[in-house]
Amino acid sequence: MTMRKYNLMLFALCCWGGVSAQTLNQARKWFTDGEFEKAKPVFGRLVKQAPSNANYNFWYGACCYETGEVKKSLPYLEKSAERKVINGYLYLSKAYYDLYRFDEAIENLEEHIYWLEKKKRDTSSTDELMAKYRMGARMIRGVENVTVVDSFVVDKNAFLDAYKLSRAAGEIGMLDDTAGTYYTNELGDKTIFPQTDSEGKTGLYSRIKLADRWSSPQPLKGIGEDGGNQNYPFLNSDGITFYFASEGKESMGGYDIFITRYDPEDGSYLKPDNVGFPFNSPYNDYMYVIDDLNQLGWFASDRYQPAGKVCVYVFAPNDSKVVHDYDTTDPDKLRRLAMLSEIKDTWSDSGKFRTAKQRLAQAMYGHERKQKKGDFEFVIDDNAVYYRLSDFRSPEARKMFTILQQKEKDLRALEESLRNIRTSYAATSHTAKERLAPGILDKEKRVKELYEEINGLTVQVRNTEIKTLRHL
Repeated sequence: MTMRKYNLMLFALCCWGGVSAQTLNQARKWFTDGEFEKAKPVFGRLVKQAPSNANYNFWYGACCYETGEVKKSLPYLEKSAERKVINGYLYLSKAYYDLYRFDEAIENLEEHIYWLEKKKRDTSSTDELMAKYRMGARMIRGVENVTVVDSFVVDKNAFLDAYKLSRAAGEIGMLDDTAGTYYTNELGDKTIFPQTDSEGKTGLYSRIKLADRWSSPQPLKGIGEDGGNQNYPFLNSDGITFYFASEGKESMGGYDIFITRYDPEDGSYLKPDNVGFPFNSPYNDYMYVIDDLNQLGWFASDRYQPAGKVCVYVFAPNDSKVVHDYDTTDPDKLRRLAMLSEIKDTWSDSGKFRTAKQRLAQAMYGHERKQKKGDFEFVIDDNAVYYRLSDFRSPEARKMFTILQQKEKDLRALEESLRNIRTSYAATSHTAKERLAPGILDKEKRVKELYEEINGLTVQVRNTEIKTLRHL
């Protein structure tokens, strides 16, 4: 190699090194200023050039985390933590927390605190994080086994449109400034709503209607003592069970849903409890409603949603809380259930899911049914309810439906006949009972067969009509 070529190569390496250092300094500044989107591609290139560099792995992993790519951040943050980057432990703990791996989150935060203390740095900023991690570790051991029937992604400013409640459940509505919601009971003489005080804290207040006048707002006693904001109230039809959302110390992140009960002896509410997983998450979860008449529950969450959108989940309420067995359930499955990654994972009880789905369809189209008179009511799917034979677009489905109608008519007649013969059986002699017994058994068998035929034919009618609708 000539001296000229050597000098040119050395000059190029020096220039590249200078540009690289300049780029790194700029990316670090962006990182410090919180401009992670700008810094991420620079650190991405650097970590490719030096895969074992602990700091490059930390910076890139942290940028991935801050820009919403939590799973992608893991291998980089794990590598930085292996090489004892102090803030690598911190970010890795946050990533594990978001992925519901709470024990690992605690371990890494403890490691972060250990190194801070060793270097004589302040650890007070980690107290709140550790409390949340430990709360998550407790809550994952009691994930409620609940059937989530459906979910709807809607605009946040109009999310209550997705709630289809009976009049018996009372009324919920948005405040004029869309800063929260109010609740009014079925009788219309009690309302609960959020109100912000002079210090900027939002609490829950109630007003009672006496004759034709409303009382002055009174704060709900026993709620709001944890220091956070409260909003999104709902009082169950029993007049005692109360749900609301809070941003307080017992919240996983943002708003969490809480339950409490009214104590009429001292006119206050008992200490609220976090309703736990899967209703709550590290994101905002709120507006929990139980419609006892329709046996359906509703709540909203911005988990997995872009800005301006929320997901409204509909579920079948349990009579009492039933939880998944922490010791026997696969940990990955338990995390998916807690996160509501896929609502179909909650459909283990097919009968409960099917009947709840039917109740949801009735609730969604109930108002329309009252206004629209027809010969019958037949739910095709969530988007269509038929009232006349002329509503069917498929001739085959229409023909099957007339057969279905006849079978339902035969079933009603058979059930009436069976009731009559059972009445006779109960009031007759032993000899007559022996004579009637075979007829009763035969009719019971036929009733069971008709039920099965009707259920099967109902599915056929729906599927045939849906197939036709898809091809229109």
